Amino acid sequence: MAFSNDCRGPRNCGLIFVAGALRDNGTMAKYRAPDLSRLPSLSTFLRQALAGPLPRAAGHLCMAPHPRSGWQPDILPKNCRDAAALLLLYPKNGEAHTLLTVRTNHLPTHQGQVSLPGGGVRAGEKLIDAALREGQEEVGIDPEQVEVIGKLSALHIPISRFILHPVVAVARERPPIHLQEGEVARVLEVSLRALGEPDRVRVETWVYKGDVYRVPFFQVENSKVWGATAMVLAEFLCLLETPPSPGPEWPSPAVHTR
Repeated sequence: MAFSNDCRGPRNCGLIFVAGALRDNGTMAKYRAPDLSRLPSLSTFLRQALAGPLPRAAGHLCMAPHPRSGWQPDILPKNCRDAAALLLLYPKNGEAHTLLTVRTNHLPTHQGQVSLPGGGVRAGEKLIDAALREGQEEVGIDPEQVEVIGKLSALHIPISRFILHPVVAVARERPPIHLQEGEVARVLEVSLRALGEPDRVRVETWVYKGDVYRVPFFQVENSKVWGATAMVLAEFLCLLETPPSPGPEWPSPAVHTR
């Protein structure tokens, strides 16, 4: 899988998405588009995709708020703390799903927001171990029942001064879910097919502390998935060949060529 990235800002971003891998003789060995209803074949596809060049900023920009103060595409400042998040795939009702958490309203920060299970990496802890630990703490995912298949691009989150490292894993069955009391209000289980539907993506104008922002988000049930979580999901959807497209004022989505 190959990506050509030409990003000059939030209103001018082009991405050429080539499904395949470069052979030694310079020709392209093409992959089939993933079947989102078959988790085993999807896992194989993603394992290959995650091992190759990733969309990075070209994916993130598709769902980045405009402006996004303090954030520069693909720049990872050194004075930030590492965080890890778990993007878990599992079968439900014959389709591949992923799981998002809705934070409780009485937390000191990010009240009611939607995110992947995740949090800060502890001293001496590996990124994958941190993501699995957070998944277990927040929603009761047993690390022994999932298989890590790769990582997405790291993403700088200016407001919290985190560098977020999304870890992608799969489970053969829908895992039992146990919410962390006091932190997780509920979970959203969304199929990858539904997440990639064009009408799932919307844009609103928000005013915060007197500043005006244009904010793209995924509408999942009655929740808005925006910010860093939406940017991570955007890169992931680019890998699945279903890139989000908020509208003409946003970066052009990935163009899939064969």
